Amino acid sequence: MSLAHAILGVVEARPMNGYELARFFDAHAGWVWSAPRSQIYPQLRNMEDAGLITAERQVRGERLERRVYSITAAGAAELREWVSTPFDTRSKRDALLLQALYFDVVDPTVAVAVLRNVIDEQAAIARSWASHADQLRRHNTPLLKERLKRRPPTEHERIARIKAHVFDAGTALAQARIAWAEEGIRILTAGPDDAIAAE
Repeated sequence: MSLAHAILGVVEARPMNGYELARFFDAHAGWVWSAPRSQIYPQLRNMEDAGLITAERQVRGERLERRVYSITAAGAAELREWVSTPFDTRSKRDALLLQALYFDVVDPTVAVAVLRNVIDEQAAIARSWASHADQLRRHNTPLLKERLKRRPPTEHERIARIKAHVFDAGTALAQARIAWAEEGIRILTAGPDDAIAAE
């Protein structure tokens, strides 16, 4: 996946200027794809040069100008092509699992503290994802409302449900990480007799 595809997916729902896109990625899209502001503006220029988006210059006030980006037919085709292509789901990197692989080089209390932090972070993530999934099911997010305006009413429920399903996956992944971290804590705090009994 690339930032370009994430941007195409957003401006397919409604045109946005660079500032709005940056705020959207800060607040929402970061759940599935994060992008620092320093990458968004150069990417918009590249996409415009490639004909994937078009920019309309709008003047605000006396001198303030902004560029509002819309998806082009070529951009919509690129988005459909990308969405239609199977994705390699084999994980290439997982910093947490790499870190956990070497928990044996630190005192178990240190490793337990790391895992407790994982539990706290993932619990917050799970709550956030679950809340957003619920809002999507109720057709109650600003971008979904914009997207549904452009789609036939017969598709609204399916669109909302598949988007909520994505956030259900995020919730499930966070809950799986919590369960994994809790089991890690049990292993790290088990006495020698517990380890022998488990084998």
